[in-house]
Amino acid sequence: MKKLLICLVAVALVFGLVACGGKSGGSSGGGGSGLIKVGIVNLHPSESGYREANVKDMDRVFNAANGYDVKKANDNTLDAQLNAARQFITEGVDYLLISAADANGWDSVLNAAKDAGVKVFLFDRMINCDTGLFEAAVISDMVNQGKNAVAWLKSENLPVYNIIHIQGQIGSAAQIGRTEPLDQEISANDNWNLVRRGTGGDSWSPDEAKKIVEAAIAAGERFNIIYAENDGMAEGAMQALQAAGITHGINGDVRIMGFDCNKFALRYVLDGQWNFDGQCSPFQADVIHGFIQKLEAGGSLGLSNKIVINEETYFANPGKISQADIDSYGLGD
Repeated sequence: MKKLLICLVAVALVFGLVACGGKSGGSSGGGGSGLIKVGIVNLHPSESGYREANVKDMDRVFNAANGYDVKKANDNTLDAQLNAARQFITEGVDYLLISAADANGWDSVLNAAKDAGVKVFLFDRMINCDTGLFEAAVISDMVNQGKNAVAWLKSENLPVYNIIHIQGQIGSAAQIGRTEPLDQEISANDNWNLVRRGTGGDSWSPDEAKKIVEAAIAAGERFNIIYAENDGMAEGAMQALQAAGITHGINGDVRIMGFDCNKFALRYVLDGQWNFDGQCSPFQADVIHGFIQKLEAGGSLGLSNKIVINEETYFANPGKISQADIDSYGLGD
C-alpha cells in the first residue's frame, strides 16, 4: 500500500518562496559583482541516484543566472568537507550550505562561520550542534523514514524475521535515522533476529552490499529480510541472491527493502522483485533560495522551529504502485 505522509513546508508557504531568477539587491558580495557569495558543501553525486539528483537541484538554483557566485565541494569524507567549509569561510562567502557526511564534528567550523558573519543553512542531513549556529535545516526526516519501513515490515506479520541489515555511511543522519527504528524493533521482539550487519561504507557501495550477502550465504546463514539503507546497496544485495539462485520479492524467499525511490528501484517494486522502497526527497534548493532572498531583502525568517521537513511518500508492494508513481517520484533514469 502506498501511503502518503506529507509534512508540508508551511514556512515556505507563508513566505511565498521566490521563484528562481533575478539578482538580490541586498548583498555586496561576489567581489563587487552584486552576486551573493555561496559555498556549498555536499556529498559526491556518485554516492547514489539520490545524491546525483540533489547535486543537480542545487546546481539548478544556485548559479550566476539566479544571482549567486557559487563555490562547491562534493566530498564523501568528513575531513574533506570540513576543510572545504573552512576554505569557503576564509574566502568570504555570505552563506554556507552543508549536507554533512557525518552528523558530528562540525562545532569549530560552525563557530568560525558565526564569528565571520557567514549564515549557515543545513540541507538533506542534520548536524548535531546548537541551533544557534545555523539559520535553518531543510532536511528529510530520516528517523520517520526508518519508522515507515519498520511499520511496513511489521505489517507483513511474519512468524520470524531473520534480517541482513546493510547500513550506509556510519554516522550520517540517513544511516542513524534508518537504523534506530530497526534496532528498537529487534530489541523488543524475540522473533526479530539480526543475522548479519555490514556497511556499504562512505560511498554506500553496491559491491560492498553484495559481499555482505554473499558472505551470509557462504556461511549458511538463514535470512528472509534484506534491509538495505539505500537503493544501490539493495540492488547489490539482490545480485548476490540471484547468483545463488535464491528467490526474492513477492512470493520469494527473501524480502528486499531499499530507500530513496530511484526509478530503477521503483521498477523492481512494480515488477515484484522488491517488496519496499522508502522515499527521501532530494529537492531542498528552492526552499533555501527563498530563505536567502528573504534575508537579502532585510527580512527575518521568523522560524519557531529551525527544522524544516520536506517530505514524505513511501512505496511498498506491487499492485500498490503504478508507472505514474515512478514517473512522478522516481529519481534518475
